[in-house]
Amino acid sequence: MPRLSVVLWLVVCAIGLSTACSAPPQKEIDRAQQAIDTARTAGADRYAPEAYTAATAALQQSHEAVEQRDYRLALSRAVDATDRAQEATRAAAENKAKARSANEAAVNKANAALMQLEARVKAAEAARVPARELVPARSAIKDAQANLQKARTLLAAENYPAVTEAVDGLEEQIRSEIRVVEAAITLRTVRRPVRKR
Repeated sequence: MPRLSVVLWLVVCAIGLSTACSAPPQKEIDRAQQAIDTARTAGADRYAPEAYTAATAALQQSHEAVEQRDYRLALSRAVDATDRAQEATRAAAENKAKARSANEAAVNKANAALMQLEARVKAAEAARVPARELVPARSAIKDAQANLQKARTLLAAENYPAVTEAVDGLEEQIRSEIRVVEAAITLRTVRRPVRKR
């Protein structure tokens, strides 16, 4: 008798499992789609592309499994898509914060270099460096000001990849111009004749 009840229980469980997997897991698929939409809104497609791509691929596999009527696989893939999308959302938030911090630092460094260049140009004028020799430096100042303004606007819009592009190499360009101006000041100072008393 006890053996019969065990067999009956196993049959009931098997029927329960087959019933549970006899329909597409639409609720889980919808949940996965919502998680992917949330991840995209968080910028995961830009700041956590690997995890985001894995989530969308898992959801696509879930849809394909539904078409093949393999509802267990569809359920498994939908749950996996949800997990990966949530991971992508977390990674995007972390990577976005890192990108913001790195870009703010790059803008600040370039701005400090620009202020130094402006000061050296004034020193060059005071040392009577010919105006034609300062034309490249003044042009560099104008370009740097435009690039920094653009970078600040992009920073405010949270478009960090574009900020990186706007300030890429900018500090070094400014510092290179500072060296040229310094050399012109030094040359002018050395050439200046010593006045007799």
